[in-house]
Amino acid sequence: MSMPFYVAPEQQMKDRADFARKGIARGRSVVVLHYADGILFVAENRSQALHKVSEIYDRIAFAAVGRYNEFENLRTAGIRYADLRGYSYDRTDVTARGLANAYAQLLGTIFSSGGEKPYEVEIVVAELGAEPSQDQIYRLTYDGSVADEENFAVMGGSADVVAEALRKGYQRNLSLSEAIQLAVAALSSDSGPGAGPRTIEVEALEVAILDRTRALPRKFRRIRGERLASLLTPGGAEPPPEPEREPPAPTAYTATVAEVQVPEAERAEPASPSSQPSPSQPPESQSPSSPA
Repeated sequence: MSMPFYVAPEQQMKDRADFARKGIARGRSVVVLHYADGILFVAENRSQALHKVSEIYDRIAFAAVGRYNEFENLRTAGIRYADLRGYSYDRTDVTARGLANAYAQLLGTIFSSGGEKPYEVEIVVAELGAEPSQDQIYRLTYDGSVADEENFAVMGGSADVVAEALRKGYQRNLSLSEAIQLAVAALSSDSGPGAGPRTIEVEALEVAILDRTRALPRKFRRIRGERLASLLTPGGAEPPPEPEREPPAPTAYTATVAEVQVPEAERAEPASPSSQPSPSQPPESQSPSSPA
């Protein structure tokens, strides 16, 4: 009978961590940072259907790098968690901190379990507060570790290089156009030592914001197309925000059935008493002498 090989717990955890890091390093980086009116998400993603940045709840958004099928499962689980908690208690009880704790428990359990491989993902959960000082950005790694980021968060294979570029140019209360230009410049600086910044086309960017100035309860919105191109133009005027699409408000007064005017052609004249058949006289159609 052969004896199973013994692997020290420290070595097993190290191997699992290296496996997860290699999978994450193959993906492009994602930048999440504060700006004057909210929180900005910028990712390099050429797909128009497979999103790295998504909405979770009214004021909460989700960003991830790594294996798409794994962080898509996490995103779906987060939406179910938020919907259930908001329905059971109140919508204000759904917070990014509670969601980050739920993600941390799930990722930590999967990482420490020997029965399945660790998730090759890193995620960010961000919440928009009523004031800039109340904004929250939580970064979670493959092993369930949680970090509360202050100004920005970077994930992906070139996270260190991109974070250093952001650190050099970041300032508080950046406008939306300045924040997008800074994030794209940081993402394009991962070409390697001695190489210049690469060019990232507008079609290769996925940009979204949590907009504090938006009147709707849902603060998440995507930026694409001509609006994104104009925001990336240095020195260009920032375009006006897109018009909000709200359902039509119900009218305060509704006419009753009696008040609705009937067209003249549809009004029936009342029959005169002489034209009405007598009860004792049968109508012509019922006369015996009339043809069948």
